[in-house]
Amino acid sequence: MERTGLFKRCVAEGIGTALLVLIGPGTAAFNGLITANNNESTTLADIGVISFAFAIVVMAMIYSIGKFSGCHINPAVTMALASTGHFPWKEVFPYLIAQCVGGVIGAFGIVMVLGIDGVLLGNLGATVLAPSTGYFQAIAIEAIAAFILMFVIMGIAVDSRAPKEWGGLVIGLTVGGIIMMFAGPTGASFNPARTFGPYVVDSLLGGNIDWIQFPIYVIGPLIGAIAAAVTYNFIASSRQLQLSSKSSHNEVVK
Repeated sequence: MERTGLFKRCVAEGIGTALLVLIGPGTAAFNGLITANNNESTTLADIGVISFAFAIVVMAMIYSIGKFSGCHINPAVTMALASTGHFPWKEVFPYLIAQCVGGVIGAFGIVMVLGIDGVLLGNLGATVLAPSTGYFQAIAIEAIAAFILMFVIMGIAVDSRAPKEWGGLVIGLTVGGIIMMFAGPTGASFNPARTFGPYVVDSLLGGNIDWIQFPIYVIGPLIGAIAAAVTYNFIASSRQLQLSSKSSHNEVVK
């Protein structure tokens, strides 16, 4: 079977990231709109609904475009795969551009659905730090979140021994679980494109965005994802070496 061309794979990545932002941050923006209109605070139940929305759309995208582009829909994932030799470096930049453009398109989609209130009241679901979360603490939190996601991706989608038909379900539920835990302190992005789209469109349409926080959502996820990929490769290579040693020993015994 002929491999899908780079341009078509980038289109798939752009669509996948756009839909991720439309459904995930879009649900967060809708919740923000509701709580603002009712003068209420966000509850853990609200975070659960938002997490479930992310889980659903990630699952859907993996099973829809995974066969074409690998469904990275996250610059940190692309960089981690390239850093460990699972993705060609020459294709990294086109993927990153496609993901960031997709993020912006998805954010405009939120505006189309929710209107300007989605910007002014829902903030387009943009990720922001909690008042009690420090800058470097936030980088560490985002790194941990990305580490968890990437470690699971390596185990269920990259490792040739994994049951890949379960990949979409496992990765989607992992994303949902991470958001449930990490949404409070940082908004649980662990995806630079997911943060980039709402930041850009919010800024263009008069939303309240602090771009000083943006590096957190780039540095943290990149560190965490690359560390996870390297760690998984180390574990996997150790296992292969052990199996190889056992095979050699058995051959000597025979």
